Amino acid sequence: MKWLNVKLIFQREVRDQLRDRRTMFTIFVLPLLLYPLMGMSMMQVSQFLREHPTKILVLGADQLPAEPRLIEGNRFLSEYCLNQDDARLLELSLGDGEETGYSKGKQASFEQRMQAVIDRGEFDAVLVFPPGFGRRLADAAADSGEVRQPQADAIRPRIFYNTTKDKSRMAHDRISFVLRAWREHMVAATLARNKLPALTTRPFQVEYRDVAPVASRRAAVWSKVLPFVVLIWALTGAFYPAIDLCAGEKERGTLETLLCSPAGRNEIVFGKLATVMVFSMATALLNLLVMSGTATFAVRQLEASAGQPLAIGSPPLSAIWLLVLALVPLSALFSALALGIATFARSAKEGQYYLMPLLMITLPLMMLPMLPAVELDLGTSLIPVSGVMLLLRALIEGEYARAAQFTLPAMGVTILCCHFAIRWAIDQFNNESVLFREGERWRLDLWMKNLISQREDTPTFAAAIMCGVLILMMRFFSSMMASTPGHWQGFVTSTLLVQIAFIATPALLMSIMLTRRPRRTLLLQMPHLAAIPAAIGLAVALHPAVVKMGEFISWLYPMSAETTRLLEPIGAMLNEAPLSVLLLAMALAPAICEELAFRGFILSGFRHMGHRRSAVLLSAVFFGVTHGILQQSISATAVGMVLGYLAVQTGSLLPCILFHFTHNSLLLIAGRLPNSDLIYDKTTVVLGTLAAISILLWVRSLPKHYTDEEKRQGVLEHPQPAPVIK
Repeated sequence: MKWLNVKLIFQREVRDQLRDRRTMFTIFVLPLLLYPLMGMSMMQVSQFLREHPTKILVLGADQLPAEPRLIEGNRFLSEYCLNQDDARLLELSLGDGEETGYSKGKQASFEQRMQAVIDRGEFDAVLVFPPGFGRRLADAAADSGEVRQPQADAIRPRIFYNTTKDKSRMAHDRISFVLRAWREHMVAATLARNKLPALTTRPFQVEYRDVAPVASRRAAVWSKVLPFVVLIWALTGAFYPAIDLCAGEKERGTLETLLCSPAGRNEIVFGKLATVMVFSMATALLNLLVMSGTATFAVRQLEASAGQPLAIGSPPLSAIWLLVLALVPLSALFSALALGIATFARSAKEGQYYLMPLLMITLPLMMLPMLPAVELDLGTSLIPVSGVMLLLRALIEGEYARAAQFTLPAMGVTILCCHFAIRWAIDQFNNESVLFREGERWRLDLWMKNLISQREDTPTFAAAIMCGVLILMMRFFSSMMASTPGHWQGFVTSTLLVQIAFIATPALLMSIMLTRRPRRTLLLQMPHLAAIPAAIGLAVALHPAVVKMGEFISWLYPMSAETTRLLEPIGAMLNEAPLSVLLLAMALAPAICEELAFRGFILSGFRHMGHRRSAVLLSAVFFGVTHGILQQSISATAVGMVLGYLAVQTGSLLPCILFHFTHNSLLLIAGRLPNSDLIYDKTTVVLGTLAAISILLWVRSLPKHYTDEEKRQGVLEHPQPAPVIK
């Protein structure tokens, strides 16, 4: 690869982007206007919320005791309110309390009238004091004996409000605070009258002391906000330039001219990738600087007006430098993803539609570090995007020792994801069918007709995706609707039903309807005879390592107590069921049904990409996600990669079925053994792993089964030199 060509393409693309007024406005002008306007808007809205009056209907005000007073005129006494503003904004309308609904047979109709009053907006809440409220309070205070339940019910005020209305909920909060303060004052007066110390009702007071320094408390707030804002803008800043550089050039007709240049496809991709990275980082950094400057100015103004420092404080300056360092690999990751998606799009308009799925996938990874219970550890550091955000959070908060422990895994996963994203973008640019897709009007009836009439020997990539998504949806809804069986017979029946109806049936039907050669699609052919014992031996050899891997995953991502509690009845039922029935339902049935779906139809469709490794990985991911529980999904994905490797190397589904059946059978049998832990010692794991590697190397020597797309992709990856004409 010639870096001079990359530099020329980079300069060309940057120059074109700088000439685009929309790009310049989004990157440089919009941040300068956005955050000051947002700050002004928030100040106006908060002022409006503080000044909102609360209308309250008080029924039975004449039943209140004379002392201590609660209402004076049409206001609560200010000493019981949170502040003077609340005392002024609480507007009371007093009723005589003749009909409060406490009499037998009238309570239901009274509540309906109160609901109607609030729904019509006449009042935000209704406060009702029962008949004889003041008198019964005095009797209860004078009575030294126990207050009976009828008396307690008679001195219970009620607040009617509507939680679906913000005004009504705010009125409830204000009334509750006033009544609590009034009750405490009443208790204090009763104690003083009876010459009892105040400690009678409150024997101790809790004193709260926050040992965190002021700078750390302020950094804890900004450590969650700043990384989220920066990454959101980095993703947004990468997407729109990528659309213009790929899908936009398709529309303008300039992409063909670029492809005819002496620059290779890899050089073109790296030149465009560098351009997208520059604009992604520029967008994120400018938004970071403007937001930090606006927040600093606003905080200082508020502190000057309040005369005391605020709890939130200004953004720490050290956070900006940390965010700049972390922005480089993350911008590269987002830019590569955006470039690959933009290359796939037929037009700029279609490319903009792909922004929402990318956001929906990335946003949960950005939201996870903002949860209060999520901390930086080995498990969370291995999550893409989330690990880097948690690392930044620890650094900004000053936890340098913890950050140093997990810097390598967090950045390593990010760099690895960045590598795969760049490889995917290059593959998209090397794929002629993707690069020169023509724009067309899509109709459902024509698409279904062509899907059936223009069938190929094996399913397309889109058909494989459709099958995988259909299986996931059916598994999800079946798990949500099903209840835990009460006995092992019901569990076995439901397991067989799920395997046959929701996993095998969609794959079989789609193989018949959407392909010309279902047997070739499902790999229903005999393999090399030696592959059969090799598959069984591989399952036996890998079994200890797979069990230890499952234990490590459970340690890395501990299962919640609620999930453990839900799985306990299933474990008890498995211990009660006969082993032969379990081998049929949980070993043989999944081995046949899941292999038909994932290593049969889905893997055959993914192989149309031309990359065997990518096809195996994608099919393994779909296989893992269907297992539902996170710990099982990760382990099943790793096993699925081995199964996919067997499928593409042997060209048959039979070794995969035998491996799957043997693996599940060993898990069930080991669970019945009294000293099964002795099987999984270090020696067994090491020897089994070495034996498995030997078997995999032998399987690699078998004749390869390539599809037409894989053969064509192999030619593109290893081009032959052009013949020399003499």
